[in-house]
Amino acid sequence: MENNAALDEARDPLVIAENWLDAGRQVAIATVVQTWGSAPRPVGSHLVIDAEGNFEGSVSGGCVEGAVVTEAMEVLESGKARMLEFGVADETAIQVGLSCGGTIKVYVERLG
Repeated sequence: MENNAALDEARDPLVIAENWLDAGRQVAIATVVQTWGSAPRPVGSHLVIDAEGNFEGSVSGGCVEGAVVTEAMEVLESGKARMLEFGVADETAIQVGLSCGGTIKVYVERLG
């Protein structure tokens, strides 16, 4: 059991972000702040992204991660946080794959 707990902690996006920051990497964090309908990740889920485009965690189970990583790279460059919204009523719904229904709001900010 202890091995599983250690593995879970090693995969925790917040732990990974801390390790990346300690290594001198620029890091952004994306946090699910609101969902409606069939969003696959709950509020509070995280995705961390570094300046090289590496990422860990999930905000949507694969539906919008690519779009969030792209936005996070811009947040790292500008230093300005962003609120992102994806869903079936949004013109990007087909592009990011939320065609099953629902909406998701994700707040992206730079850490450190």
